[in-house]
Amino acid sequence: MVFKARRHRPLPQVVAASSIGITDMKNLTSLRLLGLPLLLAATPALAASGNTSTQPGSASAAVVAPVVLTHSAGSALSFGKFTAGTLGGTVVVTAAGAGSTTADVNFVPGSAVTADSFTVTGDANRSISVAATGSSVSNGSVTAAFTTTPSAAAVTLSATGTAAIKVGGTLTVPGNLATGTYNGSYTVTVTYN
Repeated sequence: MVFKARRHRPLPQVVAASSIGITDMKNLTSLRLLGLPLLLAATPALAASGNTSTQPGSASAAVVAPVVLTHSAGSALSFGKFTAGTLGGTVVVTAAGAGSTTADVNFVPGSAVTADSFTVTGDANRSISVAATGSSVSNGSVTAAFTTTPSAAAVTLSATGTAAIKVGGTLTVPGNLATGTYNGSYTVTVTYN
């Protein structure tokens, strides 16, 4: 019987730590850690301090009193009693309550004119704008137009949040306007500035 020697592959060589200058395990660990920066450099950067910052904000709200306009009881823009004449003219009532006529229109003795009166309430010391519309007075189908003039286009509410508003106007009287009592209405609007 003949025995043939088997051919063996060479075993991989194990390099001893001492052959590459490493004398203990502590130094071997240090060598492994030297490769760590290369590994980290190959990974994507993650958010770190300095890349983001968070701080709380603040919020507030202030509710103020609404602006409210009240028509004074019993007050009215009154153009008084007058004769129209054949040419007509105008009746003017100032916001202070003074009256005058033009052209062929004349007050009759004892006639009284008045400005209208309103009270406004709201947020103390706040400025408001005032606007009033024109309109007309009528007696049946007969009408006469008028414009209005507030005492001020803007007022400032007092420290207690109130103000008074007066409204005058100018009535245009056609010639030979029919006799009778004429009535009408108009609007006043106040708005916070």
